[in-house]
Amino acid sequence: MILVILIVGAVATLGAAVGLVSRALRPASKAALEAQLEPIDVAAFRNLIDPAEDEYLRRHLSAAQFRMTQRARLRARAAYVQVASRNAAVLIRMGQVALATSNASTANDVRIREAALRLVNEALLLRRNALFALLRIYADMAWPNRSAAAAAILDRYERLSDSAMLLGRLRNPGVALRVTAG
Repeated sequence: MILVILIVGAVATLGAAVGLVSRALRPASKAALEAQLEPIDVAAFRNLIDPAEDEYLRRHLSAAQFRMTQRARLRARAAYVQVASRNAAVLIRMGQVALATSNASTANDVRIREAALRLVNEALLLRRNALFALLRIYADMAWPNRSAAAAAILDRYERLSDSAMLLGRLRNPGVALRVTAG
């Protein structure tokens, strides 16, 4: 009886895994991918990583208040970095779809392929850097001090946003792709 339950459980788990993998490998439509993007308020993110803001808080709050406030700011930084990383994953898929659907028959297709390749490369780099930034942010939560771990992520995200907008304009000139808010 236990063996039957284990076999049924293993088959169900295997079926669920196959379903998830096949869904992940299925090409998504451009609209479905764009719907997964979560715009980032770049101005608010920039404020969170501003060393002058950290210094202001350090001067005007008690040590205990500063640590508590800084941990909250670090959690917010981590949330922004996680959204940037998720958006980069979506943009990787968008770039891959653009690469798969374009051919090199026209000059515009060549520009689309170049823009898509640039988008994929920048998004992959951002994903890697976001992982390291998150590790640094979580370490800083244990010892709240000044940290610029997320500053590089914001700069790279802005470049990634520019690349995504270029690819979007090349593929569909009438529709703007938004990955930043405001």
